[in-house]
Amino acid sequence: MDIKLDPSRDDLPLMANTSHILVKHYVLDLDVDFESQIIEGTIVLFFESGNKFKKQSSSTEETYPSESNEACKFRTPEPCRIPVTNTRTVSSKMGYNDFVICGKGEKDTSGKDGNHDNQEQASGISSSKYCCDTGNHGSEDFLLVLDCCDLSVLKVEEVDVAAVPGIEKFTRSPKLRNQIVRELVALPADRWSEQLDYYARCSQAPGCGELLFDIDTWSLQIRKTGVQTATDFPHAIRIRYTTKPQGRSVTWTSDQSGRPCVYTMGSPINNRALFPCQEPPVAMSTWQATVRAAASFVVLMSGENSAKPTQLREGCSSWHYYVTMPMPASTFTIAVGSWTEAKPEICSSDDLATEGSFSPFEADFRYVGVCGHMEYPCRFQNASATTQEIIPHRVFAPVCLKGACRETLLPLIPPCLSAAHSVLGTHPFSRLDVLIVPANFPSLGMARPNKEKTGHVSDSGSSVIKHGLNPEKVFMQVHYLKGYFLLRFLARRLGDDTYFSFLRKFVHKFHGQLILSQDFLQMLLESIPEERRLELSVENIFQDWLESSGIPQPLQRERLAGAECGLVRQVSAEGSAGGAVAKWVRVNRRPRKRKRKETEEVLEKLLPDQLVLLLEHLLEQRTMNPRTLQRLERTYHLSEQDAEVRHRWCELVVKHKYAKAYRNVERFLQEDQAMGIYLYGELMVSEDARQQHLARRCFELSKEQMDRSSAEVVAEMLF
Repeated sequence: MDIKLDPSRDDLPLMANTSHILVKHYVLDLDVDFESQIIEGTIVLFFESGNKFKKQSSSTEETYPSESNEACKFRTPEPCRIPVTNTRTVSSKMGYNDFVICGKGEKDTSGKDGNHDNQEQASGISSSKYCCDTGNHGSEDFLLVLDCCDLSVLKVEEVDVAAVPGIEKFTRSPKLRNQIVRELVALPADRWSEQLDYYARCSQAPGCGELLFDIDTWSLQIRKTGVQTATDFPHAIRIRYTTKPQGRSVTWTSDQSGRPCVYTMGSPINNRALFPCQEPPVAMSTWQATVRAAASFVVLMSGENSAKPTQLREGCSSWHYYVTMPMPASTFTIAVGSWTEAKPEICSSDDLATEGSFSPFEADFRYVGVCGHMEYPCRFQNASATTQEIIPHRVFAPVCLKGACRETLLPLIPPCLSAAHSVLGTHPFSRLDVLIVPANFPSLGMARPNKEKTGHVSDSGSSVIKHGLNPEKVFMQVHYLKGYFLLRFLARRLGDDTYFSFLRKFVHKFHGQLILSQDFLQMLLESIPEERRLELSVENIFQDWLESSGIPQPLQRERLAGAECGLVRQVSAEGSAGGAVAKWVRVNRRPRKRKRKETEEVLEKLLPDQLVLLLEHLLEQRTMNPRTLQRLERTYHLSEQDAEVRHRWCELVVKHKYAKAYRNVERFLQEDQAMGIYLYGELMVSEDARQQHLARRCFELSKEQMDRSSAEVVAEMLF
């Protein structure tokens, strides 16, 4: 496919000025509304400024120009004489210092209806009417730039953390708001619970002045009049906002049971259409979130705790999650739907003993080794956690798949966790939730941006991801396949014992840190005696595997050697007896009548990988008659196999216009939408009117629920 790229459309800008100021913690307080398909609420950001912030000119010069050419864009609130308060957490009847503090998982009852609004307080605070800021605030004001897209920002204000009752207990400067945040951010790891509690308390403190802000396609820009450095910029701000139904960070769709759901699906823009954030991976932060939804829904998030719902009022529940391990904002995930948990019918006492939960609550952080990451309550420092082979885990699915998950998926998780522990060592997370996502999940689009893939990084920290918005990029699998085969090549070249021993050391050394491919390869080679490196170097690996197109020479040699594998020979062996391919070719050439003995020779069981290989070989045949295709499907029950096998089967059906199996193609296009992209192309290339009609009909039925990038690519194929 000849891909013509439009840089203005395909490059994804990372706007956040992370070189100047970093978010250390997010506190989200959100409501999920399925009727309007929006998520609304507030997010409080706690910052840490660096040591290189001098008086500077407008930071927009270091990032990107906004789309508008208006001379004056910033929105400024009308002046008011007393602090602006958050109507969600501060009752108009309360005094300044006696507002309610909610615990984790609880909701403030001061706003009984739970709605988000901008109503004025009874104390007489004027409304925030926005107009063009014509005053000369100077180009010297520090500008905070956050990554943001498809959000409606309603209000930005500084948070008066000094008003939190009891704040003086752990700070030396109870009246200096920025100093309070600095000391809160710097609390040691063994005080993580207290830190989360104070983050929650501070997030509910009243506002103490609205901030100027503007929003364009890719960023939210915030400043405070007269503040000229990141050090003096408010270190705790609250943003009230709503998402938009068309926002690209989450998908509003239906699950396999036809019930509504919404989830983060690995969008190219990550989470910037879910909440304002700092997108570059260097911005490692922690978070806690309270999410409210109708009581019939289950809220799952990538938190460390196993949350349970708290009923707020009839028909509404609240869920609270948190993480203590700093990670990029792109790792934040949420899924809200009518999920049901698939539990084992019988849970043995041995399983319960093995899966005992070791959370950061336990004061068992003894010296196990030196970690190289920023400080947090690390499981590698927990003697009990290091020996925990199977961590607590849950499986959630749509109602219609609960039985299948309980019977098939659930039994596989413990041995997989145990195998991961035996190879890689300590599990970095204390628990695992597995969710069966809807059919529109773009499974090939999970690559996250890293610093190595971006273009020039400015002094402010902003940059671009080359071709990051190209809708076809997520379907280009070459980099995934090469990476997979490179790791296999290294394991075979060095030997499993050497390779897996290195992997364990690598995980132990670099857990909790950002890492580049070069670092991985360099450490691997340095851990091997020079006489055993077999002419391997970082440079020649990059040249053979990354900088050269096509199949690398080492992989071609391995492919030839793999032809001698017994499982491969069972499929592709030639000669009078031959493998499965040769037998099916003979069946295809035979007349309608044949002996029973010959028929039985074909009826041999094959593993899924062998079936894929068989079907790939049969795709090379110029013609296959309907009788052969029918027998092929019945012999191996192809329509009941996994997606990889069914994809090859559908390719065979399309190539040979086997109309009786078009129902398999329709099912694949609707139930395996990400993989089905290729089939749409094959249906259209065939120039067969019936197949093209099938493609257009399936697209009409699925397009509203499809991932946006997938829908764009398919639409270009069809119309």
